[in-house]
This record gives sequence, structure tokens and C-alpha cells, in this order.
Amino acid sequence: MLAKNLKVPASTFDKVPKRAPYIFQTGLPGDLKLEQHQAAQVTGVAPRSFAFSTSQMKSNKVTPGGEVKIVDSKNFPVTPIATAIVKLKPGGLRELHWHPNADEWQYYISGKGRMGVFAVGTRTRTMAFQAGDVGYVLQSHPHYIENTGDTDLVLLEMFASDHYEDISLAEWMSHTPHQLIDQHPHVSRKMIDAIPKTRW
Repeated sequence: MLAKNLKVPASTFDKVPKRAPYIFQTGLPGDLKLEQHQAAQVTGVAPRSFAFSTSQMKSNKVTPGGEVKIVDSKNFPVTPIATAIVKLKPGGLRELHWHPNADEWQYYISGKGRMGVFAVGTRTRTMAFQAGDVGYVLQSHPHYIENTGDTDLVLLEMFASDHYEDISLAEWMSHTPHQLIDQHPHVSRKMIDAIPKTRW
């Protein structure tokens, strides 16, 4: 069928592996411009790019504790997923927050850190992470990430959603009626009134 479909002799496929090699050793790729030219012959270049250079983008948020770059369908329209590249300086904290639209998958690229996750009631778990580790947080579960090392902590967050969305505890508290908030933890209206109305 392949030979007929591609109009070549059937013997062309005699050396095709019986099982997919999946990961294997091979030579280095050729010249990129030549490969792009070959791919664009007759039909032209694909109308949308399937590459996104995060190294060329500015951070979405920069604070004294670190920075984040967010890539989702707003700036990379071909993707149905959202991602954030988080960099925390030593001692930096990714504030307590949750994601209302998707579970969070994490890959720790460099550094050392700690993550605390809160579930229903008083159920919590705190875990240590380092380069090469993977983390996971269920949708809408509050969590924080803290750099516990002496170098930058860099991690990749992935979401099965076409847009990035999060809510910080401070943001939620500052925009909820302060009397209502104070009736539960009894931390004082003065403390609640002092919470910044914008992202830390």
C-alpha cells in the first residue's frame, strides 16, 4: 500500500524496522535554511508558526523574589496548553495560589525548592524538589513554592488549558469583604486592609 501510495517499488520499504525505534542515535541535522526551503516547496510555508522562543520574550511579571514567563493561546495561538516558566531567587516565594481551570504539572529545571499543597480541611503535604523532579497539583488546590537553595530555582508549569489562570490567596482576601474574612481567622481588619490589592 505504501509503495502504491508513494509510487515507488515495494522493495523501498524492505529495511523499515518492525518496531518503532522511538529513541535512537543518528547524525546531526542539516542546514536549517535548506530544510525549511525543502519543506516549503510547492505548498509554501505553514501559515502559523509551531515554534515559540521563550528566550526572546520579556517576563510577564518581575518582583524582587523572581519572575515568570507565561505562554498560552494568547501569545502562541497554535497551542491548546498553557505553560509558565517560573524563576525564584534564593529565598524567593511563589505566593500561595491556586489554578481554577486545570491541574498543574511541574518539571524542576534547576535549583532546590519546597512546595506545600493544601487540600480539604487540614490536609497538607510539603515536599522537597530539585532539578529533574516532577510535581503535580490538583485543580483548585492552594499551593506555594519556595526556593530553599542558594541558586535560582527554575521550574516549568504545564496546564491542560489554552489559557493560564491563577488566583493568589492575598488577591482573593483583598477583594472579599474584609468583615467577612475577619469573622473566620480573626487576624484583625487592620491586617486584612493592608493586603495589597494587586499581585505581589
